[in-house]
Amino acid sequence: MKPGLALAALTLAASASASGKSQALEDCDRAEFQTQLQASPMGSRMEARAYWLTRQLAQWPGRDASGNFKLYYSATGQLLTVEGAAVRGADGALSLDVFKGNVSAAIAQRFKFVADGVRLSVRPADLARLPALHKQQLVLVQEDAQGQVRHATALQLAGGLDDLYAPAEGVKDLGVAVNPKQTHFKLWAPTAQQVSVCLYASGTGPASGRQAMRWDTATGVWSARQGTDLSGQYYKYLVDVFVPGVGMVRNRVTDPYAVSLTTDSKRSYIADLNAASLKPAGWDGTPTPRKVQAQTDMVVYELHVRDFSINDSSVSAAHRGKYLAFTEGRSNGMKHLKALSDAGLTDVHLLPVFDLATIPEASCVTPVVPAVQAPDSEAQQAAVMASAAKDCFNWGYDPYHFNAPEGSYASDAANGAVRILEFRQMVQALHQAHLRVGMDVVYNHTAASGQHEKSVLDRIVPGYYQRLDAAGVVERSTCCDNTATENMMMGKLMIDSTVLWATHYKIDSFRFDLMAHQPRSVMQTLQTRVNHATGRSVNLIGEGWNFGEVADGARFVQASQLSLNGSGIGTFSDRGRDAVRGGRASDSGEALVKNQGYINGLVYDRNALAGAGTPLSALLQTADLVRVGLAGSIRDYTLTTYLDVDKRLQDIDYSGQSAGYASQPGEVVNYVENHDNQTLFDINAYKLPLSTSREDRARVQMLGAAINAFSQGVAYFHAGMDILRSKSMDGNSYDSGDWFNRLDWSYSDNYFGSGAPPKGDNGGNYGLIKPLLANPDIQPTASEIALARDMFRDLLKLRASSTLFRLRSSEDIMVRLKFLNTGAGQNPTLLVGHLDGTGYPGAGFRELLYFVNVDKTAQQLLLPSEQGKPYVLHPLHLAAGAADQRPVLQARFESASGRFSIPARSALVYVVE
Repeated sequence: MKPGLALAALTLAASASASGKSQALEDCDRAEFQTQLQASPMGSRMEARAYWLTRQLAQWPGRDASGNFKLYYSATGQLLTVEGAAVRGADGALSLDVFKGNVSAAIAQRFKFVADGVRLSVRPADLARLPALHKQQLVLVQEDAQGQVRHATALQLAGGLDDLYAPAEGVKDLGVAVNPKQTHFKLWAPTAQQVSVCLYASGTGPASGRQAMRWDTATGVWSARQGTDLSGQYYKYLVDVFVPGVGMVRNRVTDPYAVSLTTDSKRSYIADLNAASLKPAGWDGTPTPRKVQAQTDMVVYELHVRDFSINDSSVSAAHRGKYLAFTEGRSNGMKHLKALSDAGLTDVHLLPVFDLATIPEASCVTPVVPAVQAPDSEAQQAAVMASAAKDCFNWGYDPYHFNAPEGSYASDAANGAVRILEFRQMVQALHQAHLRVGMDVVYNHTAASGQHEKSVLDRIVPGYYQRLDAAGVVERSTCCDNTATENMMMGKLMIDSTVLWATHYKIDSFRFDLMAHQPRSVMQTLQTRVNHATGRSVNLIGEGWNFGEVADGARFVQASQLSLNGSGIGTFSDRGRDAVRGGRASDSGEALVKNQGYINGLVYDRNALAGAGTPLSALLQTADLVRVGLAGSIRDYTLTTYLDVDKRLQDIDYSGQSAGYASQPGEVVNYVENHDNQTLFDINAYKLPLSTSREDRARVQMLGAAINAFSQGVAYFHAGMDILRSKSMDGNSYDSGDWFNRLDWSYSDNYFGSGAPPKGDNGGNYGLIKPLLANPDIQPTASEIALARDMFRDLLKLRASSTLFRLRSSEDIMVRLKFLNTGAGQNPTLLVGHLDGTGYPGAGFRELLYFVNVDKTAQQLLLPSEQGKPYVLHPLHLAAGAADQRPVLQARFESASGRFSIPARSALVYVVE
């Protein structure tokens, strides 16, 4: 076939790919997920070191402008380049010109990470050919005067596709759209040569039909229309596409915009999410709780769907570990959540609940753990890990389909309607318990890329959706295959997905995993779009960790801690977390014990390994970092440091970064425990002296909760922190099964001493872990668990009692919050914060004074500034049912002198009404 004829055929989206193999109905039912139509020749695999900047311009780092440049193409992927020889297997080539002009500021910014090299331009007369050429194998070649190859490379195509198909960003109905008269399919696949939609009457039966899809040259979208409502049926796509290094393939692939699927995500489900049959009774009329007027009102409980109920015998057996467990209002778990809601909890944040790649939906197993094993035995972890790849548990940070609910949490994963309906029933039940629902979302990576069976995006548009390094290899800094949300259609997918969850499932807030791997601009667009779509303010928070190939703004302005200030989007603060807990998340070996934190004995209650080497200055500096968190990490807030120097928080050092990084308090999320790393109980087991009593361990846990509750910004708690949750010292329980992730809503056990944790991530620390697990004095009884539970609820009530704990703006904090007991002469184990409530809406008190005494002994403090004031204990301390009676029995305030007496290991509040 002549090149011109091939281009014409592709432009018309003909019924056969360039391989000449037309798609047929039987292709829909083949067992394999991919058919190779025509293999590329041996030795054709090459790196992609050049970049399309726009539809016309390309840049090739490290290459000079000498010689001739040609863009070779082959519709069937037969190009072969060998240095010193002519190119073989080409259908033709375009001659490119060296470009000596300037690119636009936007393009220069987008590709600032690309190293210097020659820039090349497609000639104007050839521009119209590029849409068809992008459907073929393309190789950029630098030739000598004799036409022999000097250098050759593939090209990274995102810049070119984003320019060519810019109107695709405005396509509002990608995926499947249904109305009573028709079903419409749309798939963005601009590099595909042929696409069909396969239709199935059921989730397992043979295909009932296949329809060729037509390609839109303006958007790169393939579409097909059926003149009937196909709701309740299933579909897949056949995509004929060239894959670099592989050749022409026919991929059988699900829809990246699928709203539901059948078992193990084998087929996409056709549904109208507005259909009455997919809504629980009263869905449209069930209101979203109005507990959050500003982002700082958020008090979040991070919870895993399976953890919530799999161990709860009060839940019917069929619903344990499922969405429907939340609908059983009389279960122990729901009673617990309702009690937290009544105390002041606003949001339940669910660990990932979109479609996951690693949990077998059809046949997941529950490991049989040997009964009555020693608390430090390795038998439990051996049983759990033997079936980890097949069990029903995973945290879920392995996205498969972003827009569909996970099937393993549904009562019937085979029926695409069930997971939609039951997910909504879960949300409805939580809303009826006056709890908003947050969703942990993972758009920064996919579970797989390339031509892997569980790769969706890369099998539709190879090389576009994932972020690539300088050689064209997928970046994996996030632990998995990174996505490139800076590319137009990946950013659009993320935005469209959050809009879907917020509008169709009434999700109130989102927590973005590794959010700093997204551009700030895309996150801000997302915020605007989701707010507009819902007609309400949808709260966005996420991990702003600065690392990987995007670190320090290498590719774009990140949605990171130091780059989001002023956006209103919140990021988790490691400043207060590390100061409170001690050490760093990466600690191992003896550092886990030596590096004590503010609440577990730094300097004032040294453990056996800490010794006498840690100076008092370490405690003083740590106390200042805790105050940074208490002040909302506001950049411009001024603190008198332990060196008696007044510093703005942004000028206080935290591991080479600014300790204060937020412009407004809603931009910081304060926490001391979440699903990552050890639970607070377990990290305290490392760090507290072995002589620490069970009751004091519970009180230390609540000191961490109190600092969080008193801190300005968003308060974030891990489920079970309030009941002393232990994972038996597991530092990374993402795949540790139900056994190491259990919760006990009967409050009889915290599961410390459930065996040595999985060896893979913890074995190197067994020498420290096993003696602790075997120590019966660390394991709490039901009494300590109940104490912590009730103290936690009182802390939530304290925070809810006054907006002074939830100040709205940085200006409010700078004017109304003052730390006492600071500077070189401070008592470093005692935090004191004064809040001025005069004229502040919702303050409830004219003045509020909170104390946190982390020391194991009672402390006295003279505060001359408070002398003569009519302070009384907060009404919650005086209530008959107060969990901790020590404030009433032991705390004292002498108004004449301004002297306060604060019980050991306690947090309390005085007020002037």
